[in-house]
Amino acid sequence: MKKILIMSFLLSLVSMNFSCKKGYLDQVPDDRLTLDQTFNNRNTALKFLANIYSNMPDEASQRFAGFGNTVGQWTGGSDEAEYVWGFVTSNNINNGTYDASSSLISGFWTYFYQGIRNAGVFMDNIDKVPDLTPDLKTQYKAEARALRALYYFYLLRIYGPVVIIGDKTIAPDASFNDVQLPRNSYDECVSYVTAELDQAAKDLPALPSNDNNYGRFTKGFALAIKSEMLLYAASPLYNGNTDYAPMKNADGKQLITQQPDANKWKLAADAAKEFIDQFVPAVYDLYRVNDPSGNYSPYLSCRDVLLKDWNKEVIYANIGAGVTNRQYETTPYHQGAADEDRGAGGLGATQGMVDAYFMANGRAIDDAASGYQKTGFSDFKAPYDDQSRSTYNQWVGREPRFYVGITYNGSEWLNKNSGNVITQLWNTGNSGRNTGGNDYCPTGYVVRKNMPPSDRTQGNRSWVMLRLAEIYLNYAEALNESNPGNADVLTYINLIRNRAGIPEYGKGVPAPVGQEAMRLAIRKERQIELAFENNRFFDVRRWKIAETTESGPTYGLNISADLPDFYKVVSFENRVFSKKHYFYPLPQNDINSDKLLVQNTGW
Repeated sequence: MKKILIMSFLLSLVSMNFSCKKGYLDQVPDDRLTLDQTFNNRNTALKFLANIYSNMPDEASQRFAGFGNTVGQWTGGSDEAEYVWGFVTSNNINNGTYDASSSLISGFWTYFYQGIRNAGVFMDNIDKVPDLTPDLKTQYKAEARALRALYYFYLLRIYGPVVIIGDKTIAPDASFNDVQLPRNSYDECVSYVTAELDQAAKDLPALPSNDNNYGRFTKGFALAIKSEMLLYAASPLYNGNTDYAPMKNADGKQLITQQPDANKWKLAADAAKEFIDQFVPAVYDLYRVNDPSGNYSPYLSCRDVLLKDWNKEVIYANIGAGVTNRQYETTPYHQGAADEDRGAGGLGATQGMVDAYFMANGRAIDDAASGYQKTGFSDFKAPYDDQSRSTYNQWVGREPRFYVGITYNGSEWLNKNSGNVITQLWNTGNSGRNTGGNDYCPTGYVVRKNMPPSDRTQGNRSWVMLRLAEIYLNYAEALNESNPGNADVLTYINLIRNRAGIPEYGKGVPAPVGQEAMRLAIRKERQIELAFENNRFFDVRRWKIAETTESGPTYGLNISADLPDFYKVVSFENRVFSKKHYFYPLPQNDINSDKLLVQNTGW
């Protein structure tokens, strides 16, 4: 894997001593001399910038989410999946067992604001560095500005409206009154973030200057996040949401607009299209690859887009992510197999996610013309296998993305370095509940996506955080809301379906008719294409459908049984989601210290 400068964020910032006495608003080191020393030379200044990058969430390590870091509960905390281990904080999200005092809530607030504060300090001081060229000072300042905007975007997804510090510098000896700041309205936050990203983009390169600079902010990443910000702003959770009518500052300022503004969808569509027009195909394009015989392979294309470092579809990836953590979770237990093939299988896909995938003919399983069979077995050769195997009919003849995303009972394992391993997920199978002890799949389906066909203990790759397919789906969604019937809506959905190797709408599968049908089709395509990529958690919230998707019985297979009862679909959890759960609460400690902060509705 390419060795890049940002890896230095693993080093501590030498002799920097930050005060915590003012909570999240304390943004200046107490020791001014140390600050001056930090920006007295290139090396220590770049370590400071690398430290700002270190607040980037490591979403490959989600079983450790909420333990004083910025890692999210997004995969196991959505209707996509479930973690088997009780300590994983996504289980608290699913059960509703958290509040404003929970540690899993405060980490995001604290660490993203830490990144925001440090970005401001960097921007204020980088011009002092004597051994940096003016061009590099300009670029690094733009990187810090973009990082600051990104961390605000992450806060807005989690908490709703936040406090915008902007370019204010709060002195370490500031009075209590000087650090009493109210929340900005959501629209004010959006305006600030998008303006900052526009400004940063002017001074950022379209591509890294060389291999050593992968992992830095680029112009494309900044403008892609701008399009994401505008998509969120247009969505029902933030755009005319009367459920949040009571959420006002002490001066009466409404924090979330009460009247929907259709023009916000147009702004989101325009931003996505501007990105596409500027960067595709010169900088970014959908990843497509042929099989060893030279034929286009939808399976390999959809699998390897997340595995081939910095392929043309990748807009941004975290080069320091703990990919071996996820690989342990997505490798089944495989009793008796070589170490490189033995994991936990502790991240399980729900039955609802399994059922969401299309059949190979591009139709949903509840479509009478799909050919889906609910019972029985057939001899079937999966795309990654070298022979046909007796397979439960529910998993026969599904689209390529299903075989990228799901390890099901009886499937051949990806890594063949130590011979062929067949995954057995029933109770006493080689990866079953009785066999694995604490390490087993809680749903009967192990998440497979983002798992390389190699030794599960090997890392040496980046973790994709944003790719072009998401921008295409953003554009289709926003355009369908702002200009239903526009031909581009179908064009960009079909680009995704074509790459996935299933019939395009209007070419073998009837095209959705009307705005509502198209909206549902876009959401379905998004659920499948971006499965297990940390989008679903936020999508169902911004669409305001989480009270349906994230609440009530959640299903998987009967993992406590051997064959054939293993194949029975059973509820493994009754999930809890109410209106207040659309946003996390603000941390109680900060509510207590900043008297102008108002808490989110319901908390």
